[in-house]
Amino acid sequence: MSTQVPERVATSGSPREGAFGPARSLVCRECGTERELGPFYACEECFGPLEIKYDFGTVTREQIEAGPRSIWRYKDLLPVPADVASFPNTDPGFTRLVKADNLARELGIRSLWVKDDSGNPTHSFKDRVVAVALAAARELGFTVLACPSTGNLANAVAAAAARAGIRGVVLIPDNLEQAKIIASAVYGGSLVAVRGNYDDVNKLASEIAGEETDWAFVNVNVRPYYAEGSKTLGFEVAEQLGWRLPEQVVIPVASGSQLTKVDKSFGELAGLGLVDETPYKIFGAQATGCSPVSAAFKDGHDVVRPVKPDTIAKSLAIGNPADGPYVLDVTRRTGGAVEDVSEDEIRDGITLLARTEGIFAETAGGVTVATLKKLLANGQLDPDAETVVFNTGDGLKTLDAISGRVGPTATIDATYDAFVAAGIA
Repeated sequence: MSTQVPERVATSGSPREGAFGPARSLVCRECGTERELGPFYACEECFGPLEIKYDFGTVTREQIEAGPRSIWRYKDLLPVPADVASFPNTDPGFTRLVKADNLARELGIRSLWVKDDSGNPTHSFKDRVVAVALAAARELGFTVLACPSTGNLANAVAAAAARAGIRGVVLIPDNLEQAKIIASAVYGGSLVAVRGNYDDVNKLASEIAGEETDWAFVNVNVRPYYAEGSKTLGFEVAEQLGWRLPEQVVIPVASGSQLTKVDKSFGELAGLGLVDETPYKIFGAQATGCSPVSAAFKDGHDVVRPVKPDTIAKSLAIGNPADGPYVLDVTRRTGGAVEDVSEDEIRDGITLLARTEGIFAETAGGVTVATLKKLLANGQLDPDAETVVFNTGDGLKTLDAISGRVGPTATIDATYDAFVAAGIA
């Protein structure tokens, strides 16, 4: 695979005019200090995380609806150039929003939708964030696309690098699900298994990013751009609901960035007049075996204490979530909550969604559905409010989680009498 910088790429540190579309600067989420757009992710004043600040101008529904059926229909709301879709990328997004009436009846909720992101190119929402990160990496002149990952991100980065014709390097914990290992390695590039958990892998990636100056680590040195890709989930939900905001959403929490960016997307849509400014509640979902944000929420703390992950929901197994404190801010501000569920509840959530709606979710989706059920049972979630839950990945990636729970209804001889005897007819 070629490691040559693609044609029309700006030299590092000198992006072309309009390289980041409506983005105008980077701003610290803690102290508000601004700096120029570039490959920066930590504030020089207080070391707080940086995010994108915009000057959107006028954006209309008609303008968006005329765009491609991918995240690039929202290019005027993202830190990407106007011609972003002309560069080779995986074109993720505009996945289906499923009216989940069967699941709603079973749980006793009036109106329920599933935002099913398993339909993305590598079958998880990570294709969205990687596409935006790739656009930033290209404009900044990086020659390698890289990441630390719990699995889904590794798949997305490996595929995006292959599509873009640049080198990909992904780092994963050595105990990752085999399906996710294969689904990263198949794209070529370099796949590095690291002895340790995700937090060990992330620490190593940060060290490498400090030394390899032409490498774009999507969730490290170009993280402010990468994180904005999650806004497209919120944009799509609002558009698919007929340009309105849902009353409640339940979102899985790993680093926490997805939840905070969906909240940001709702605010931006309302601020631009694309939707009415209606109240909504945001709920976070974690596995009990890795639930530092849920624990902090329940204890009334503002600080998220790191934990050592121990859960089948490996895509959510981030023991020291970067956006954990901001998840607490969002859920408390909107009147939501953060809840966690056990391993058995996760498995039950996977099979419940599959049985009622024909959607086979990975373990993160099982966490979200199980959390939805738990929030309804304990009275924290309103059964009469329109609710959207997020399935962020495909169950074929995490088959081991339920392999002992499902299988043939019967094993019979190849005769009609044997079929009748099995009691299936």
